[in-house]
Amino acid sequence: MAAPEPAIPRRPSRRNALLIALVVVFALLVLALRWVGQPSRVAGLILAQAGKTLGLEITASGASEYRLRGTPMLQLRDVVARQPGAPTPLLRAERIELELPWATIRAAGNDLTVRRVEVDAPQLDIAALQRWQAARPPSKTRIPTLTDGLRVVRGRVIGEGWSVDALAIDLPSLHPDRATAAHISGRFANGTLAAPFDLQAAVTRPALNAGLGLSGTVGVESPPWSLPMRLVLSGRVHDGNDGMGIDVIRMGAAARYRDGETDLPFVFGLAGPLRLHAGEVGMTPLGLALRGRDAIPSLHAHGAFSFGDTLALRLDGLIADWPKAWPALPEPLESSVSALPFKYEYNGRADLSDTSALQLQRDATRFDGQFRVPEILQWIDSIDQGTPLPPLAGHLSTPKLEIAGTTLEGVEVDIAPTPGEAMTP
Repeated sequence: MAAPEPAIPRRPSRRNALLIALVVVFALLVLALRWVGQPSRVAGLILAQAGKTLGLEITASGASEYRLRGTPMLQLRDVVARQPGAPTPLLRAERIELELPWATIRAAGNDLTVRRVEVDAPQLDIAALQRWQAARPPSKTRIPTLTDGLRVVRGRVIGEGWSVDALAIDLPSLHPDRATAAHISGRFANGTLAAPFDLQAAVTRPALNAGLGLSGTVGVESPPWSLPMRLVLSGRVHDGNDGMGIDVIRMGAAARYRDGETDLPFVFGLAGPLRLHAGEVGMTPLGLALRGRDAIPSLHAHGAFSFGDTLALRLDGLIADWPKAWPALPEPLESSVSALPFKYEYNGRADLSDTSALQLQRDATRFDGQFRVPEILQWIDSIDQGTPLPPLAGHLSTPKLEIAGTTLEGVEVDIAPTPGEAMTP
């Protein structure tokens, strides 16, 4: 009996093959929807790609959200961005929300149009930011288009010994080749010194060397005194190896010194380049013009200014005349119409409470001394009923003085502070 021939398996019909393919596609679709349905996975993928492009480690540990209908939106929470291996993040934020048109997504980086950006409670570390910038290869900066603008609330910028708190930015729109304007407010803080500000800012375009304008109110506060002012500033945007900043600054301000019942108005102007580098702010060279009345002198000077852990200020200039509200000078100083050349140096706390050094001259009379600004301000406050001698220490030399009808020649005087007010140079 012959053996039966083996059964030849039948090939699946086209109908069965199509059914199998549909099942596989459906399974893959279910898996894809399950993966896409987890916003943290989508956020992780996007942040990983962004971090690779920027040379940063970017994470979002909070709950993330996204929307695909209409204009796609991605919302990230508890965002941290740091340079790989760096102990300090350059940026933290409670929430970042991006709205990106479909055309931008399909362009895969060739189109940088963004509808809107919102950032809640960002914290930017200037030193970490500049270390990251220094490590980046040279490249052309591409400015995005923000059709519906940028909003920042409760921001904080951390520098070397200072911070800007409660930072708020409202930028209605941004285009690479157009003028733009923004409203910026916040509060600068360093120890006991604070400077709240509320400014309107405008640039001719968001690029280096573009024209910049600022106007609004700034206050300097160090209880018990305050210095509110209204200012206007112009300059050019700068970013280079010496830091970020503003070139060709021209600033004018109307200010008032207030302490109790004392209210002294004056105006002043500043000129020079402003730099923010390694967490410090500075102006070198610095030009200053001050026009006061009553107890505020009028003067002009040049020098330098830097501010980080401490405040350093150096001025070399001329006081136009001895203020009429100050006690009268002895003759022949009182009758002289000569300006008073001066040199001023300070290095200490930002509220000017440490010792200042001063050289002051009129004709052949010269004074070299030290004083503390708060004590001088208290003396100015009570100048009508207090001592005619300011609270300072130093050495006075003059060829001749006339006091109470007596002429003294070759005068050399060492001035000591009032007991209880001893100063350390």
